[in-house]
Amino acid sequence: MQKVDLENKTILVTGSAGFIGSNLVKRLFSELGRATIVGIDNMNAYYDVSIKEYRLAELDRLKPEGIDYYFIKGDISDRATVDGIFGRFRPAVVVNLAAQAGVRYSIENPDAYIQSNLIGFYNILEACRHSADTVEHLVYASSSSVYGSNKKVPYSTDDKVDNPVSLYAATKKSNELLAHSYSKLYNIPSTGLRFFTVYGPAGRPDMAYFGFTNKLVRGETIKIFNYGNCLRDFTYVDDIVEGVLRVMQGAPERRTGEDGLPLPPYSIYNIGNSAPENLLDFVDILQQELIRAGILPPDYDFDSHKELVPMQAGDVPVTYADTAPLERDFGFRPATPLRTGLRAFAQWYKEFYG
Repeated sequence: MQKVDLENKTILVTGSAGFIGSNLVKRLFSELGRATIVGIDNMNAYYDVSIKEYRLAELDRLKPEGIDYYFIKGDISDRATVDGIFGRFRPAVVVNLAAQAGVRYSIENPDAYIQSNLIGFYNILEACRHSADTVEHLVYASSSSVYGSNKKVPYSTDDKVDNPVSLYAATKKSNELLAHSYSKLYNIPSTGLRFFTVYGPAGRPDMAYFGFTNKLVRGETIKIFNYGNCLRDFTYVDDIVEGVLRVMQGAPERRTGEDGLPLPPYSIYNIGNSAPENLLDFVDILQQELIRAGILPPDYDFDSHKELVPMQAGDVPVTYADTAPLERDFGFRPATPLRTGLRAFAQWYKEFYG
């Protein structure tokens, strides 16, 4: 592994107004003494843009002395925009978190996934290829969705993942294949990170915990899929960011094979809590924390607002991360308890929505 020093470097974070991206930039602010951080986000209306604007306002508020921070409203699927950023800033570390997220939405609007997740990522790879003299490490977001309906648990990065059950999963697997080919052909150190069900304050409203909260506040009924028999490896956003930060600083080493050609400097890691939670237990903890935060009244009748329904297309019954390689190579394993994370979310929700 090749050590990458982030001090005095230029770091590009795509999707920087997103949930993980904004938290990563915030963490870089607190960790680095001097650096140039460039963020790009298209600020699309897939979910409430005011949450993205809140995240950006937080970054403006928290930016420390010594950090040059630039935010560009733009789309990575626009080649000229991406090339312009690389030409102007010449980043040493690229963290690609920009993507169209969501399993179910990929059934409704597949075009958005091809545009952002395939064309957008291709543009990033091409820009890295033409900046190979300055790019020390490309880190990009993959997803636990690539495991599909894999029966073997916990999910290992050594598992075969050739049977995606959603277009979203297929685009993320495609990202891994594209990155591998560019690593091989152009000797670009790249690391893919398979995130497992990320949650926390100022998260995505399309995620279950956020959507459930919105519905319960409005007195609507929440639908619990697979009759509650789903297991999810919920991972708190701070743990995800810690993992990303550590991985950024350790690039796969450039090496030459016996044929004299470069071996692909390429890695994949899971980042998950390695402790799947039953969906019904998750909902029970969420309701307790919503009452504790004063979002819902103590006598709220949850049973009348819950409906157990069959599995939805594109969903899987279980996600469960094997994080042994992450622990081995980077000395880190996510461990934030679900109650701790949901309590932080409930407190933020109370403050944000009043």
